[in-house]
Amino acid sequence: MSRPSSPRLACILLWYPLFTQPFIFREIEGIRVHLPVTVYTLYGKNLAHCSDAMKERAHDVRTHGITFLPRLLLALFRELIRAPRRFLSLFREALCRPWPNLEIFGENLWAFCMAFPLARTLERDNINIIYAPWPRGTAMTALVIHRLTGIPFATTVRGDNLCPADPDLAWKMGEAALVRANNAADQVRIEAFGNGEARGRTCLVYNSLTLTETPPESPSILSYNSARPLRLMALGRFDVTKGFDVLIRSCAILRDRGLSFTLTLAGGGGIAMGLGKLEGELRALTAELGLSDRISYPGLLSHNELPTIFSAHDIFLAPCVIDASGRRDGIPNTVIEAMSMGMPVIASAIHALPELVEDGVTGLTVPQKDPDALARAVTKLAGDPGFAAELGKNAIKKVHTLFDPEVNCAKLAAILASLAKDTSSCAE
Repeated sequence: MSRPSSPRLACILLWYPLFTQPFIFREIEGIRVHLPVTVYTLYGKNLAHCSDAMKERAHDVRTHGITFLPRLLLALFRELIRAPRRFLSLFREALCRPWPNLEIFGENLWAFCMAFPLARTLERDNINIIYAPWPRGTAMTALVIHRLTGIPFATTVRGDNLCPADPDLAWKMGEAALVRANNAADQVRIEAFGNGEARGRTCLVYNSLTLTETPPESPSILSYNSARPLRLMALGRFDVTKGFDVLIRSCAILRDRGLSFTLTLAGGGGIAMGLGKLEGELRALTAELGLSDRISYPGLLSHNELPTIFSAHDIFLAPCVIDASGRRDGIPNTVIEAMSMGMPVIASAIHALPELVEDGVTGLTVPQKDPDALARAVTKLAGDPGFAAELGKNAIKKVHTLFDPEVNCAKLAAILASLAKDTSSCAE
């Protein structure tokens, strides 16, 4: 349990909890074991599709949103009267940049404004350190609060934050007391980013496993034989980095080669909450290739449903790609979750994925954007269930070592505590 003398941590998020971010939920709740944590959100509640555990913690959050607007405007007015030069200087530095679109600008604008009332709140709450798990809006709020109060902040930068990068990313990384990476490949990229603003101030802490269910003792392709179709599964945002179009084309190859299979393509698209915008294109491609009887789209899934869904499928597929823009995933949490339940996984050999999916050891890897290679890997596992089971067993061991919640949350909590404004309170 946290000790009375421990530094007090503020965690700033857009929403908390959020069903698309179970890894953030597990991380914050794990840190609570070691430090007093108060969560502040910049937006209102959004509990749709959240797990039962998430909903139980939702009451213990300082939630803000559009109803907070009158207090926000009052705080801005007071700041303009009290310190107009400081306010205008911060405004120019934070927001007068070539933003790529209105959505990103709007998030940062709201986050900038929210910093002024929250700065006083955090001081009243005796906060010693701020953690912003995302480098966009939440880091904007944390940075401005840091400028106003001196409270240091840390943030986490992930693969798709670095390329294409927001125009203020180097500024935020330079102001942060620490920049955390959640995989080794991204840590290298963070330290090399820009003019090396974060060099020497980065740390690597892997995400924490989100599923608490006990994995099966003898994972296997579930008694696959020619009497029933092989059950394939993929899960994630319908976004360009996921490579789901490659997967669908691979399914056409599998069908033409006579393999009996079905694919469950779970997840979703839409502008809200960063779910991607490709659902229409994926469904159209499925129909164009004549795969509508093979591929199902169950939509968004609650985290509660994942163990049951995983156990009802044979192979998990993660055909991730590096987009032409440079965007890429790190290690998708869906891959971690599937492997934790002993599912044999086939993934693209790009970026950070080989840190977890070791070819022929904990899974199979294939070149990105190669439907034929993906189809060959599926056929290989379908023809050798014993090998697939061995991959599943090794995957369980790897995941529970690399993403151990107790170890990783304790490590992150200790790092954040060491950054606290008044470190004398951390003394043993």
